[in-house]
Amino acid sequence: MDNLNIVENADNSAIAAWLLEQLSAALDARDGRIAISIPGGSTPFPILEELTGGALDWSRIDVWPGDDRIVPEDHDASNTGKIRALLEPAGAKVIALRKDAQPPHFALVWLGMGADGHIASLFPNTDPQVCDPQQMRRLTPDPLPPEAPFDRITLTIPALLNSGALAFVIRGDDKRAVFDAATRGEHDLPIARVLGAATQPVTCFA
Repeated sequence: MDNLNIVENADNSAIAAWLLEQLSAALDARDGRIAISIPGGSTPFPILEELTGGALDWSRIDVWPGDDRIVPEDHDASNTGKIRALLEPAGAKVIALRKDAQPPHFALVWLGMGADGHIASLFPNTDPQVCDPQQMRRLTPDPLPPEAPFDRITLTIPALLNSGALAFVIRGDDKRAVFDAATRGEHDLPIARVLGAATQPVTCFA
């Protein structure tokens, strides 16, 4: 993959500094607002906490979760609620996902990845398609993760790829092996489908 840059042994501070540089450049490149998409889960929030301490004009940034569990925002499993609590005090506008939403072009899409190769809530059993005509989908993972046994709403592959850049934070040997195999075209898991269709720069912090 000529468009892939893997950054080894990146800590939270290094990732936050990279995000600050990328988002500052996107803001400088245009007037008005930009949009980004970020993941839920445990990995992003320490990085985002560092990012909120930087000199970034959050008041011009719309933040879309890449996916969410279909629960109230005050539920502990809600990605949107946690993102809103952290980033809205910094000035960002956080967009709750709806099935009829029309995602914009994103300056940056930051994705996590599960050990089963899923990205956002596009699990292998959902058979996500690069040519999906929908921008949003309500899905049921199978099997349901025991720590979050809820239906999901998620951006689809075309919505994720409508972006200026993709970023991944991959931690753990098992996930790294799945990611590396995807870059070599050795499987057809959702991560491989996204990487295979991506033409924008892809940065993976591993």
